[in-house]
Amino acid sequence: MNATENTQQVRLLTPAELAVCITVFRDARQWSQEQLAAISGLNVRSIQRVEQGWSACLDTRRALASAFEFADIDALNKPFAIPSEDELKAAQEQFDQEHDTFAAIPLTTGKQLAKLAETCPMVMSELAFEMSREVDERFAALMEYFRNYRDCADAYTETQKLEVYDEMQANIDVLKTLGISLRYAERAVLVKWGSDPDSTPMPVNVLYVIGFPLGKEPELFATPESAGIRL
Repeated sequence: MNATENTQQVRLLTPAELAVCITVFRDARQWSQEQLAAISGLNVRSIQRVEQGWSACLDTRRALASAFEFADIDALNKPFAIPSEDELKAAQEQFDQEHDTFAAIPLTTGKQLAKLAETCPMVMSELAFEMSREVDERFAALMEYFRNYRDCADAYTETQKLEVYDEMQANIDVLKTLGISLRYAERAVLVKWGSDPDSTPMPVNVLYVIGFPLGKEPELFATPESAGIRL
């Protein structure tokens, strides 16, 4: 047995740890507590008690595992290998080395998005969670309009730009009614154009536009340093 294995604890999740897990699993699926109760066959009060860190019986944990489609419905009743503080620290350091972290800035107006299109020739856009088909289509339409404007913004008159602001605003407003909040960040990168290995890298602003469930927006988000970029 190596040193890493020696430092790990193998034990059941505590009620507090289970509470965090269930809340995260539920939020990832955008389920309300009422929806989880209906899917699991438990009552809402039971869900609330679990997420508040109260002790949960074997049958409750089974029902929750089944609701989240675990292959083993007893998974939450079995011991887990809990990483040590040193392992968690090492994992965080590795994550920080492999990712860039940015402030998640609210994106609320069409004019704001249009101005970003004028200064950021590259964009990465995605929804942070699996959303409905309607949300996917609306978000895709907004980003397609963004790219079309970005590619020929210099040809627009100031009056025509006002129409662009309005069109983008309309899409942002619809996304908000669908429960989606937009956040963005800018990243300065060096890019080589063409296949010549001796070409001089050029500085370029990359824009990240991310959609989050309304009310669950993070203050920061991270992206891999090696992530691809959509032109």
